[in-house]
Amino acid sequence: MLSQFTKEHEHHKTLADLEFTFPKDVYPIGRLDADSEGLLLLSNDRSLNKKMLDPKSKRTKTYWAQLEGAITDSDISPLRDGIRIRTKGKVFSCLPAKARVLHKLPKLPERNPPIRVRKTVPDSWAEIILVEGKNRQVRKMFAAIGFPVLRLIRVSVGDYHLIENGSFSLAPGDVRII
Repeated sequence: MLSQFTKEHEHHKTLADLEFTFPKDVYPIGRLDADSEGLLLLSNDRSLNKKMLDPKSKRTKTYWAQLEGAITDSDISPLRDGIRIRTKGKVFSCLPAKARVLHKLPKLPERNPPIRVRKTVPDSWAEIILVEGKNRQVRKMFAAIGFPVLRLIRVSVGDYHLIENGSFSLAPGDVRII
């Protein structure tokens, strides 16, 4: 699903396809790319939107990434130091991120379509916490250290969390008014 209300392509669903009637002045706070899933905040409060997106606010975003390959703590170390990635044709120096290998996850919702699976290549999970939000940044950061992202789930933005009491509080496509 695209994190927008306007249809661009027939094969991609948008927020307008959800079984919820949004007020006309509601817009997403930030975006998720079409291949990512998880928490998306929407608001009609422009000052909240600006506050949440302003890099000066250092609002954290937490992601869980399913990676191709068996990642270790030492593999993740460059993410904690800040690495360089290419975005929109330019080299960008990422701020140091909090990152760790995840050994145990709550039960995840099924992904549609499912990720590709290779029987001879293991996969693993890692958590990364950023205060930035460049286009496909998490995917590019993990690719830069040799671990392509198979599945990416945003589990929190600032004080808003998708995980409560060890399990997902919303199913894909659910809407909660706060």
